[in-house]
Amino acid sequence: MGGMSDIHVIAFYKFVRFDRPDLIQDDLMAALRRLHVKGTVLLSEEGLNGTVAVPANYADQTLTTLRSLPGCDNLEAKTSVCRDMPFLRLKVKIKPEIVTMGVPGTDPNQLVGSYVKPEDWNALITDPDTIVIDTRNDYEVELGSFNGAINPNTETFRQFPEWFDKYKTDLAAAGRTPKIAMFCTGGIRCEKATSYVKATGIEDVYHLDGGILKYLETVDADTSLWHGECFVFDDRVSVGHGLMQGDYQLCHACRMPVSPEDRSHPNFEAGVSCPKCAGTISQDKLAALRERQKQVRLAAARGETHIGDSVVMTPRHKPSAA
Repeated sequence: MGGMSDIHVIAFYKFVRFDRPDLIQDDLMAALRRLHVKGTVLLSEEGLNGTVAVPANYADQTLTTLRSLPGCDNLEAKTSVCRDMPFLRLKVKIKPEIVTMGVPGTDPNQLVGSYVKPEDWNALITDPDTIVIDTRNDYEVELGSFNGAINPNTETFRQFPEWFDKYKTDLAAAGRTPKIAMFCTGGIRCEKATSYVKATGIEDVYHLDGGILKYLETVDADTSLWHGECFVFDDRVSVGHGLMQGDYQLCHACRMPVSPEDRSHPNFEAGVSCPKCAGTISQDKLAALRERQKQVRLAAARGETHIGDSVVMTPRHKPSAA
């Protein structure tokens, strides 16, 4: 088993115009393979987005490779460490969008809200004229959020435009023209959301630069307005202030985050099911999960990591820096 700093997990995104992402794909795949990178990179005409893992001694070269792409010299990335390689293979995919909203013409390269640094975020969201919106999915918000933030209760980011259209109607009926501040895990969803919201005619639109992760990394816990933990899309599952690994695990049946309270519930079975999915799983799948968990325990007894013990993204989310 590797040491705690043997693997670096790098999450990144950038909205940048790639007229022919297909001309980038093969060369990027080859360059990352040479560096032993695993994970997923999404390319589209609007930019790139990904979460990859790499042996620590190749981390700097991996960032150099990504920043060598056209227009990406100032690409920012968030790096964390983990015990073992969380991904099984490398994928570089071409997609219509690097984060799927499904609204043609929404392009942060053309129209985007104002970036707010983490150290300035508290002042913005405590302003009584500011409406704060969490652009993440419902299962993510369940783990934690900012004081007073609105939860749209969306299952996917595709649902955000429909939710906001209804919400904007309510604002208009109340005669309100507020400032709107939005946030997400790593910044990509809230940045794209600002593009959509500004296109509806609202001018004062802001988003948290670097997302929750940058805030938790930058802002001291004693002055923080964040409560709970932040869901992340790697084997840490959740993080808190200082990006320290949190208390959540992932259910291997439904792929949803499982709290310490969930794990003490009678319906929780380690590696098999949790209170959210108990009673919904077929007997065949239960048998397969129990056999897998047996192999995980045997591998641990040998001082090894079972290959099937890597985190798989939740079914309602595609790999991203989100």
